[in-house]
Amino acid sequence: MPRSYAFLDHPGPIPFAHRGGAGSRPENSMAAFQRAIDLGYRYLETDAHATADGVVVAFHDRTLDRVTDGSGAIARLPYAQVAKARIAGTEPIPRLEDILGSWPEARVNIDLKDAPVIGPLARALHRTKAWDRICITSFSTRRLAQMRARLPLFTDREVCMSLGPRGVMALRAKSYGGATDKLVRLAATGVACAQVPYGLGRVPFVTEAFVAKAHDLGLKVHAWTVNDAADMDRLLDLGIDGIMTDELVTLRHVMATRGLWPRAAAGGQTG
Repeated sequence: MPRSYAFLDHPGPIPFAHRGGAGSRPENSMAAFQRAIDLGYRYLETDAHATADGVVVAFHDRTLDRVTDGSGAIARLPYAQVAKARIAGTEPIPRLEDILGSWPEARVNIDLKDAPVIGPLARALHRTKAWDRICITSFSTRRLAQMRARLPLFTDREVCMSLGPRGVMALRAKSYGGATDKLVRLAATGVACAQVPYGLGRVPFVTEAFVAKAHDLGLKVHAWTVNDAADMDRLLDLGIDGIMTDELVTLRHVMATRGLWPRAAAGGQTG
């Protein structure tokens, strides 16, 4: 029997604010996350790195260079220096604990971006007691395994985690008729969802068969990063369980038109 997770306890497909909703505010900034909350989003997607002194920050890149007025690798810099950088020249880089503490009603999808964050992230989640509010994912199967091994040291709670790249490709092969016992084992031991690109170029990655096979294993399917209304509609038609987007107003409109926007969020702003 598939395990249940508080993180996934949501009526209908989950709308995720990707990096807070990077389409209209500086990505992974408190301003972006606040706008998402104001629009009625209760699922925030972000990334995690650790500074040289073990502070977990919500930031996508390994270095500051692309989106801030600072430079250098986060893992090699003390937090005091990282804190001086400004996203898009205006917004400070938030600590993950700032996000968890500012919106205690929100749930946060966390992408592990580098191995040095694993220990500090586990400790930060222990301090905030946020186990039921988070889902952990990564583009590295090894990082996910290392994180999974660390969790029992900090909590006896079941923590929502997603498939790593190897698991995702095994699931895709299974959707084309292949078979693997590994996916069955993963689905029974703490992996709750597959978080995948909605397409590879012009080729759909998420198909009806992919969603069906995932559901057969008790896995939810969340697609990223979906910014076009037509793609959102296609995925919802397939029975997708969650959509991550930069375009918060567009996804809200598409879901509201279908009667899928959460009622509790109905009072949020519309622009």
